[in-house]
Amino acid sequence: MSNQQPKDEDTRSSLEKAPHESTLHVEELMRGGLTEEDAQFLHNVPPKQQSQIYHKVDIRLVPMLALLYLISHLDRANIGNAKIEGLEKSLGMTGTDYNVALAIFFVPYVLCEVPSNQILVRCLPSYYIGSLVCCWGLVMTFTGFVQGFGGLVATRFLLGLFEAGFFPGAIFLVGQWYPPNKTQSRMAMFYCASALSGAFSGLLAYAIAKMNGLGGYEGWRWIFIIEGIASVVIGVMCFFTLPDSPSRAKWLSPDEARFLNIIHVLHRGRKEKEAFIEGTNKKKPFNWNVLKQVVTDWQLYLQAIVFMSNAVPNYGLKFTMPQIIKNMGFTSSKAQLLTAPPYTVGAISALCSALLADRFVWRMPFIVGAQTLLIVAYTILFVKAEHIADNVPLCYFAVFVACAGVYPILPGCNAWTINNLAGPAKRAQGIAWMIAMGNCGGIAGSFIFIDKEKPKYPTGFGSSLAFAAAGIVCALTLESLFWTINKRNASWSEAEIRARYTDAELEKMGDRSPLFKYAL
Repeated sequence: MSNQQPKDEDTRSSLEKAPHESTLHVEELMRGGLTEEDAQFLHNVPPKQQSQIYHKVDIRLVPMLALLYLISHLDRANIGNAKIEGLEKSLGMTGTDYNVALAIFFVPYVLCEVPSNQILVRCLPSYYIGSLVCCWGLVMTFTGFVQGFGGLVATRFLLGLFEAGFFPGAIFLVGQWYPPNKTQSRMAMFYCASALSGAFSGLLAYAIAKMNGLGGYEGWRWIFIIEGIASVVIGVMCFFTLPDSPSRAKWLSPDEARFLNIIHVLHRGRKEKEAFIEGTNKKKPFNWNVLKQVVTDWQLYLQAIVFMSNAVPNYGLKFTMPQIIKNMGFTSSKAQLLTAPPYTVGAISALCSALLADRFVWRMPFIVGAQTLLIVAYTILFVKAEHIADNVPLCYFAVFVACAGVYPILPGCNAWTINNLAGPAKRAQGIAWMIAMGNCGGIAGSFIFIDKEKPKYPTGFGSSLAFAAAGIVCALTLESLFWTINKRNASWSEAEIRARYTDAELEKMGDRSPLFKYAL
């Protein structure tokens, strides 16, 4: 739930299940940590008006994050489209050079995610994220001018460096603007963009490759140049369009901004209020104790493996799907086009899964269901891909199933994580730490599809299958542990807990406090 730690079990249940907080009584809201004045104000905001306020946030925050997420995945994965348009031959790449170029992206990407979120909570998100996007757009543009393998590796490294801050920053922003029962569906809306980036990547690559020879540049170079320029333009847009906080949002009335601030206090805790209202934590020093709590938090390691159950199959598929479809006997141009439909199915799957998860306020079944689809898909591909040209309908269907399974996992995993971390500092560091560990799966995903193993790809399909199975085990383990801890904590009365611990001790414990309830 939240680190606000409502005063009794009934209040915790009410806050978790109520679709609109104004349906709760003033006394219940006060037990949730609000002042009488704020509780009365919130109680007087009708559900219809609350929905309208969230809708105003939706149309300004979510589409921008979705667009940024789309271009981030487009820019990191378009190397797969460039590959079948002659990238390797033009740069004299051999052996595992392509896999090395894929993997180098993830070295700074993993190492810089936690430090980046530490910078983010001290800056205005629109300025910080906008600067990152402009930088990686410039790097992507200059990738079109590299003359050798070394230049490609250098640009991929810089791309990972600048992209590192966006993803954990976007998750943190969603957790700041929305209460826990509204996070996954919003995250899924810009996760849909990840799936759609695969579709757009194929379609754009098909069109841009027709520019082959224009200005003396090969078609694969124009893929990087055109998409990089587009990223710079969108990065500049961030400075003016990405919302920072309610107090800085001129499109919100004073009462609407007050409503969002009160909701934030109710679910995230009063000590977060000032940072949220101001949109920055500039004066707050780095808390090493929080970092220690993060790196010793068992739930983050289990969540990271759940994350990897997406990352390994997802990146392996993104970097290799054009080649897998080409192996079916299609031309390069046709293979580019045929990557679009599976990604579209993945986007629909992510959105439907997230809406149901938020509706039932339950993450595990929708994560495990998606992981099960991955097992089905990669079992088919592992068995049939050796003779893929003779099993085109079945193997192409398995690619659809893989996309339908891979994209619902991350919205659920990230919503589950961010809703079970107490305090802004731990939430920012914790989500970044989990994502950093999970994105190590991108390094694995870069190497599992080995060119000399095509079309069977036993390492690629087998590894994807194994990570999906490991993700199921971890998701079920998390569900069991959260349920057990909640049940144990519920056996204590608040009076017994407060007799044993001081308020300062309970505050310091955060999500380890016996008053904290884990979100399932």
